[in-house]
Amino acid sequence: MDTTGTLDEALQRLHRFGPERLGRLTNHAPMTVEALTAHGRAGSVHRWLDLYARKLEDFPARSEPVTSVNWPSALGDSRRAADWIGYFGREMAEHPWRDVLTEWWPRLLPGLYGGSTHPVIRVGHAVRTLLAGEATGPRLAELGHGLGYWAARYRPLADPAPLPGSGSAAAALDAVTPLAAQDGGFTDRLPRVTGLPMWAATVSAPDEARRRLGELVRAATHRYATHGHGEETMLVHAATAPNAVLRSMPALPRALWVPSLRAAWTASAAVTAMYAPRSPVAYSPPGALTPDEVFERALAHGDEHVIKLTDTALDVGDEPALAAALRAVDLSEPPA
Repeated sequence: MDTTGTLDEALQRLHRFGPERLGRLTNHAPMTVEALTAHGRAGSVHRWLDLYARKLEDFPARSEPVTSVNWPSALGDSRRAADWIGYFGREMAEHPWRDVLTEWWPRLLPGLYGGSTHPVIRVGHAVRTLLAGEATGPRLAELGHGLGYWAARYRPLADPAPLPGSGSAAAALDAVTPLAAQDGGFTDRLPRVTGLPMWAATVSAPDEARRRLGELVRAATHRYATHGHGEETMLVHAATAPNAVLRSMPALPRALWVPSLRAAWTASAAVTAMYAPRSPVAYSPPGALTPDEVFERALAHGDEHVIKLTDTALDVGDEPALAAALRAVDLSEPPA
């Protein structure tokens, strides 16, 4: 938990900017500064942000307020991002944040594939902060920004045909068939995902759903070490998106845990299908490093996806996860 006030300062600074730039690229700064403070690097937040801020764009213009009556017509309209963020800002001011999250989670969950899964990842970071400490104004506003971005970028995935599955999450990810045509961006590839292996489809108990989701996060993180070369940036989300759902579970009613597991699996498997290479490569990390040393390497590298995958790897906490984080450092271009 950050007790320096740095995270609140950074979030206030960031809320002047929009959730995207160039009409399609996500603003990763709120997620990254949360990860930095969560791992004791508050002193590096503003220095990192000074370098990243030149990429950001002003907050978008509002058009028409989203209300409790007209929200269905605004769902998934990326042009209404400011309207959605305004709506959730009012909701956060009038209701406990857990109540707002509980009401909207099942509405938004089917569309977590929008924005290349970044909106749910942003929400997961915001929820972690709120669960860890005081619900300050900037932290509540950040959850509102994340939910608003999710609503604006809401995009469902047609139910993929169930293909033969496997018992473990690692085996199920290995059973995912890469798309025949791996070209274009996320929105181009997503409709091509028409079939995915069944995994955890029979889970009905909330505690088992949470356990299996942890297994999925671990497997996807480990897999990056040997498969991240397929697409070093996008394959990060095969691990960070389900981890965002896992982080949010303690704030959600247990009745929502099973559908959350199913959505997280579909997201992780779909990203795997869209970007995984045809074959793995062996990877050996450069010596044994502590989690703190691995995070320091990610911070020194500076790329937002490297930092966020390392953040997830530290949640997993074992040597293969740390190796995956170091693999991201090796594969990714440092920020210009």
